[in-house]
Amino acid sequence: MSATQLYTKYTRVWIPDPDEVWKSAEIIKDYKEGDKSLQLKLEDETLYEYPLDLQGKELPFLRNPDILVGQNDLTALSYLHEPAVLHNLKVRFLESNHIYTYCGIVLVAINPYEPLPIYEQDVIYAYSGRNTGDMDPHIFAVAEEAYKQMARDEKNQSIIVSGESGAGKTVSAKYAMRFFTTVGGSASNTNIEAKVLASSPIMEAIANAKTTRNDNSSRFGKYIEIGFDKKYHIIGANMRTYLLEKSRVVFQAEDERNYHIFYQLCASSSLPEFKDLGLTCAEDFFYTSQGGDTSIDGVDDAADFEKTRHAFTLLGVKESHQMTIFRIIAAILHLGNLEIQGERDGEACSVSSEDEHLSSFCSLLGVEHSQMQHWLCHRKLVTTAETLVKSMTLHQVENARNALAKHIYAQLFTWIVQHINMALHSTVRQHSFIGVLDIYGFETFEVNSFEQFCINYANEKLQQQFNSHVFKLEQEEYMKEEISWTLIEFYDNQPCIDLIEAKLGILDLLDEECKVPKGTDQNWAQKLYDRHGASQHFQKPRMSNTSFIILHFADKVEYQSEGFLEKNRDTVYEEQINILKNSKYQMVADLFQEEEAVPAVPARKAAPRINVRSATPPFKAANKEHRKTVGHQFRNSLHLLMETLNATTPHYVRCIKPNDEKIPFKFDSKRAVQQLRACGVLETIRISAAAFPSRWSYPDFFNRYRVLMNKRDLSKNDKKQICQTLLKDLIKDPDKFQFGRTKIFFRAGQVAYLEKLRTDKFRAATIMIQKTVRGWLQRAKYQRLRRATLTLQRFARGHLARRHFWNLRRSRAAIILQKQYRMVRMRRAFLRVRSATLTIQAFARGMFVRRIYHQMLMEHKAAILQRFVRGWLARVRLRRARAAAVVLQCHWRRLRARRQLQALRIEARSAQHLKKLNIGMENKVVQLQRKVDEQNKENKLLNEQLSMLTSAHSSEVEKLKKELQEYQQSQQGDGNQLLSLQEEMEHLRMELERAHGEREVMEDSHNKERDLLRKRISDLEEENALLKQEKEELNSTILCQSEDEFARNTVEENIQMKKELEEERSRYQNLVKEYASLEQRYDNLRDEITNIKHTPGHRRNPSNQSSLESDSNNPSICTSEIGDTEDVIQQVEEIGMEKAAMDMTLFLKLQKRVRELELERKKLQAQLEKKEQESKKSQVVETKAEVASEHEDFAYNSLKRQELESENKKLKNELNELRKAIADNATQNNSSSDVQDSYNLLLNQLKSANEELEVRKEEVLILRSQIMKAAQQKETGKNMVKDKESISHNASWPNSDQYVDREDAIEAYQGMCKTNWLLEAQLQEQKKNHEEEVEALRNKVDLMQEELEKQQQAFLQTLQLSPEAQVEFGLQQEITRLTNENLDLKELLEKLEKNEKKLKKQLKIYRKKVQDFEAFQAMAPEEWRSHEGNIQMAVQRKEKDFQGMLEYYKEDEPRLIRNLITDLKPQAVSATVPCLPAYILYMCIRHADYINDDQKLNSLLTSIINGLKKVLKKNYNDFEMTSFWLANTCRLLHCLKQYSGEECFMTQNTAKQNEHCLQNFDLAEYRQAFSQLSIQIYQQLINIAEGILHPRIVSAMLEDESIPGLSSVKPLGYRKYSTSFAEGDCDSYTLDEIIHQLNTFHSTMCDQGLDPEIIQQVFKQLFYMINAVTLNNLLLRKDVCSWSTGMQLRFNISQLEEWLRGKNLQQSGAAQTLEPLIQAAQLLQLKKKTSEDADAICSLCTSLMTQQIVKILNLYTPVNEFEERVTVAFIRNIQKLLQERNDPPQLLLDFKHMFPVQFPYNPSAITLDSIHLPASLKLDFLNKV
Repeated sequence: MSATQLYTKYTRVWIPDPDEVWKSAEIIKDYKEGDKSLQLKLEDETLYEYPLDLQGKELPFLRNPDILVGQNDLTALSYLHEPAVLHNLKVRFLESNHIYTYCGIVLVAINPYEPLPIYEQDVIYAYSGRNTGDMDPHIFAVAEEAYKQMARDEKNQSIIVSGESGAGKTVSAKYAMRFFTTVGGSASNTNIEAKVLASSPIMEAIANAKTTRNDNSSRFGKYIEIGFDKKYHIIGANMRTYLLEKSRVVFQAEDERNYHIFYQLCASSSLPEFKDLGLTCAEDFFYTSQGGDTSIDGVDDAADFEKTRHAFTLLGVKESHQMTIFRIIAAILHLGNLEIQGERDGEACSVSSEDEHLSSFCSLLGVEHSQMQHWLCHRKLVTTAETLVKSMTLHQVENARNALAKHIYAQLFTWIVQHINMALHSTVRQHSFIGVLDIYGFETFEVNSFEQFCINYANEKLQQQFNSHVFKLEQEEYMKEEISWTLIEFYDNQPCIDLIEAKLGILDLLDEECKVPKGTDQNWAQKLYDRHGASQHFQKPRMSNTSFIILHFADKVEYQSEGFLEKNRDTVYEEQINILKNSKYQMVADLFQEEEAVPAVPARKAAPRINVRSATPPFKAANKEHRKTVGHQFRNSLHLLMETLNATTPHYVRCIKPNDEKIPFKFDSKRAVQQLRACGVLETIRISAAAFPSRWSYPDFFNRYRVLMNKRDLSKNDKKQICQTLLKDLIKDPDKFQFGRTKIFFRAGQVAYLEKLRTDKFRAATIMIQKTVRGWLQRAKYQRLRRATLTLQRFARGHLARRHFWNLRRSRAAIILQKQYRMVRMRRAFLRVRSATLTIQAFARGMFVRRIYHQMLMEHKAAILQRFVRGWLARVRLRRARAAAVVLQCHWRRLRARRQLQALRIEARSAQHLKKLNIGMENKVVQLQRKVDEQNKENKLLNEQLSMLTSAHSSEVEKLKKELQEYQQSQQGDGNQLLSLQEEMEHLRMELERAHGEREVMEDSHNKERDLLRKRISDLEEENALLKQEKEELNSTILCQSEDEFARNTVEENIQMKKELEEERSRYQNLVKEYASLEQRYDNLRDEITNIKHTPGHRRNPSNQSSLESDSNNPSICTSEIGDTEDVIQQVEEIGMEKAAMDMTLFLKLQKRVRELELERKKLQAQLEKKEQESKKSQVVETKAEVASEHEDFAYNSLKRQELESENKKLKNELNELRKAIADNATQNNSSSDVQDSYNLLLNQLKSANEELEVRKEEVLILRSQIMKAAQQKETGKNMVKDKESISHNASWPNSDQYVDREDAIEAYQGMCKTNWLLEAQLQEQKKNHEEEVEALRNKVDLMQEELEKQQQAFLQTLQLSPEAQVEFGLQQEITRLTNENLDLKELLEKLEKNEKKLKKQLKIYRKKVQDFEAFQAMAPEEWRSHEGNIQMAVQRKEKDFQGMLEYYKEDEPRLIRNLITDLKPQAVSATVPCLPAYILYMCIRHADYINDDQKLNSLLTSIINGLKKVLKKNYNDFEMTSFWLANTCRLLHCLKQYSGEECFMTQNTAKQNEHCLQNFDLAEYRQAFSQLSIQIYQQLINIAEGILHPRIVSAMLEDESIPGLSSVKPLGYRKYSTSFAEGDCDSYTLDEIIHQLNTFHSTMCDQGLDPEIIQQVFKQLFYMINAVTLNNLLLRKDVCSWSTGMQLRFNISQLEEWLRGKNLQQSGAAQTLEPLIQAAQLLQLKKKTSEDADAICSLCTSLMTQQIVKILNLYTPVNEFEERVTVAFIRNIQKLLQERNDPPQLLLDFKHMFPVQFPYNPSAITLDSIHLPASLKLDFLNKV
């Protein structure tokens, strides 16, 4: 392609500029061969003529199309040259604020000089797992690439960070290490990540200093190896350092500082622990004040010192060692302040013994004062014959002092580095490592010395390695694509390296000169001139004989030889070192001990990792000359570093300093070009441009340049063949491109040429479209004008014709109107005359007739008036007489009435009148009091009589018993006794009847009095009701006014409470999540410990670990009684000895309880055996006659027992009904009096029921005692039977004609006694009730009277007030009354609740007693059963229905958990009722509650929780299993609530379901435990779903082509090398796959019966993650921020919203979580030019934060030439408009944020008795109850 084709009109080029380095211009005239200049137009519209030589070889650089400007990778530019690179970096840095840019495998990082929000934890997670080209350039992308290649290729990696001082090398290295510590966190709890990061503040303090270019410049090089194990978790680290700038300890240039640690220590000298150091401010010391200002703006040295100390502590440096380090540093400062006094004209010198700094130096280091004073000014000369001590000159002493200070600091630096390495060392074998090299970049100053020489030498070596690596990658790429290639020529700096390090090179000559006794810098420089004067890379300055110039790869540098020898020797006198060796401080002495040199072991090729030594070898004891010079040490360490780097895969980061003023986002092109040349970026560009820098895949090329193809080519199916045909037609030179297997490779400039052709094609098409459209518009305009003209003409002609016609019509109409008007006028005149004539005639005739009529009428009326006047006068006279009589009567009567009224008023004021009025009431009260007193007296008399009767009865009973015994013994009957007994019984009957009569009389009187009192109370209540009604009417108006405000306040309070509830729920669930993670971590640690410790005999059950933790969370478990010591021992073994020791008291209590239960069991067993023996003995002695008589007794007893059983059951049912009635009345009744009455009535009924139950129990005991007595009498019954028969024949009752059996008589007497006892108890109870009722009524009457008086007083007071005050006073009174009523009701409710609890406890006790009684009956002797079986009247029990309970034995509990939880698969119950395991578990729980077995219940619930935790831990990555157990756990929680017996959960229950409620235990604490477990399962479910969706989101939402054709204008991407991507790394997913996965989640959860509310919350969380991940990637990727991506994103979001509507999930809030993503898509599609557009963006993007909006605008990339970039001014306008927002300084969304979950109560409509157990569950050991 010739120059004439490229340099045409409108082409833009780059021309040199002295200020901006390069300036853009546009060609305004085509270039032709032979032209001497180019006609250009600059950007400021000025014309410029660019001169050319005759050959045309100096043509300016071509500028890339705008579509390529701002690329993420510089090598993606079509024209690769210096101005294109500089312009691309400048545009990205200034316009888009992007500080990172790729240049092939190099990451170029520009220091922004201000913090940016691109290093948060979310950004790390966003880059983790992503390929390098998928995201925008970032230091995290380089770190992720290194980490990925280490894990994939199992090869060690290195990240080389270089750049000049102030460019940000240290910060970049720190961020890389932070990425590794976050992504590859340690597997154990060793805190190694924090230790690796803690090494940075220490190294910055002791090896960083302020320079003229950087406030925190690293004055050394370091290489940190971060070690990883086989699972690629961090296990340790190691640090190597290079070339510490020791000269800075003793000298600092202007505006520079010493190392930070000196100033930090001085700033903290006021601390108590540093008083002994003798430090003051930094200005007082020579070594810290040479640079001038000792402070740095914005830096607090004291705060940094605290961070340094904390880092020392974190790395395990002892406090004593830290103090020794600070003592050594303080000693160095004191050493610099020594006052050296010259003597004998400077030939000798001395230090005063009273010098306080010398004393401080010696005391701090623990050395002898006199020895140090002497050897600071003297040195020892050793010859073969003798040893001499020579005084040193002042200059020599100062040099020796400075050398000693540098040596001490260097040894301290080495010691600290070694201890950091020891702290970071790990005992675990290292599998691989990633090294981070933070080393100085190429340096050149006005004065360059030995340090700059070593730094530039190291950069030469690194550049050589970099060039070879880039060349290697290029060659590998070509070989992989199978294209023909030739060797690329690139700059090889091996000659420059040989000049420095080869034999007799600069370093060799320097070492040789150092060995010469009289060697000088001048002699060494002269040797260099002689030896290397002819070298291409060495030059001698013209004006100096002590300097030399080396031509480095970046620039030529002039070095001054002064000081080279001294710095290379680094001389320290042996005598001073020996003094320090003898320090009394062990650490100081250890710093200077000699160590044997360890030879470097060469790295083996087959070794899995590289064994490296510290780059700074330990310093040997110095004599006059070192065995190894500094240059030799540095060369060796550099060779070792290069060996390490060559054995690893390197990754490069080049840091650029944009300006020297440290101004944020200011770009100095001159400084940037210098650094780009020095760091090798331009060399990378040159290597790339030398071959095929532009690479396109066949599909991308086809989509981009399909506009250049014809229809015939597009009809083919082979895109590769189409592309090849097109390129052969467009580019004639075949050397300009190559076809690879998957890519097309282009030479430099070819893509720009193709873009030019594409632009020309578009321009021609645009012109054609414009021409056609403009012609169409003109034709349409002409036709529109013609139609308008014709229309106007037609309307004008019609208008004229209508006007002429209208004139004709008007003329004719005028003539007609004139004719008619004249006729009408004449007729009207005639009619007026005729009418007037007729009117006159009519009025005249009428006048005459009326006159005659009026005359006759007046005469008739006069006669009538005379008659009436005469009658009226007579009546008037009569009325006057009568009125006078009435007036007289009225006056007389009024006088008498006034006199009577006066008398009545006087009488009313007297007290006797009031007494008369109250006579009736007092009489009634007195009568009532008398009646009460009389009744009390009668009751007292009756009580005395009853007590006398009972005492008499008891004495009589005793006498009868004694007589009966005497009778039985003497076997003689006495008829007189029977007669007396009969008389006594008759007497008792009479007294009983009399008592009944008295009782009836008392009841009648009581009823009458009660009716009277109730009537009085009703009257008072009516009056009270009237008063209340009046008050309510007065207050209703006020209350209505305050209702609205109260409602608003209530709504606001509800909203606030909901927010607080959500926050509290979120915190609670986060705690639950942390607890689950800690529990998981505990399990992992336990597993590791068990794997490490293989101790024989150690028993541990890992699967039950979590059960103990769940037990600790449920205190109700610990309160139950444990009946077996083996359970306690097992728990102790599971918990461990530590926890067992803590619970030893509980263990002892349980052991004691076990022993008591054992003794009780033995006693019961002994009693049972004894009774069985007695029954056997009695069975042997019995005779046939006894058997016959006993049949009847046993039949009667059995019937009696069964009757009592039925009565007991009836009483239990009544007690339950009473309990329910109490609860219903407590909740439904509003009036306190009604509640009290109903409660008293129910309480009385309950008491009577309890008494009846006691009576029944006593009857049972009596029957039992009779049975036992019958059994005892069997032994002595033989003789007694005969006597009884004779007595029975002879016995008779005197007052009866019939013979009565004696035993029947005794039994009848005892029955009468019992009856009397019952009657007496009833009478006492009625009396007590009566007294209580009377007292209650009296209290009510008093209260009502008091209340009435208060109301009357209040009413009188209210009448005296103003209307407003009346309203206010009434309102206050009503509020007071309501408050008192509320307090009374609250107290009443509390009392009712307490009574209810007491009644429940009593019911439990009674139920247990009844169960004991039934158990005792079951334990009766077998002979009872045999006898009862022979009786025909035996009662048959009905077979009970299934009550919804499942019974199992205790030993079957593990089997139940295994079959129903641990080994259960969801498919096994897929065809049954949803959540069947939960129902079965609850039925088992209900049976344990039904039998009142708390031990069994606790064990079952604990086993359920442990089983669930075990199965979830086993299936931690199974969505179906997790969803299944979430549904069952929630259902079990709902069942525990639904059947808890609490009213709030029973509102939707049926009567049958209410029968299935728990009866004995309150499982509220277990409900809390299951709620926490549900939260853990929900969080695990979300984590599983997120883990499935997360890898697919970015590809499906941002990269998939859901709308075909939008990707045809996709911008160029990252240049991907073959080493950056492995097979299968580029998995692509579509939106259909996301929707299919969501369908799978939804169907799984619905099939398993999960609550709809929980399903909605699950999808809300998943959609939030989709939104967060997509938006985060959008904010970090420049290639997807375009109009087409916004369209694609809108379509994808609409598909997700459609899916939500299809699944009826609109109310879940999932669509609202996508709002930020929707607004981001809209932002990409909106116009971005005018201020109106800015206002529209600000009003639309309310869900996006300010930083996110600005970031998207900065990232917005045009995809073709017809779009425009977002201007900087528009972005600034957006920022100005958004200043009022208080958005958090956060760029990315937290995609791991989890909304608080709620489990709404959802009762089941299924009854427990309708559930069927499938046989597939293998639960045949469960029995239905």
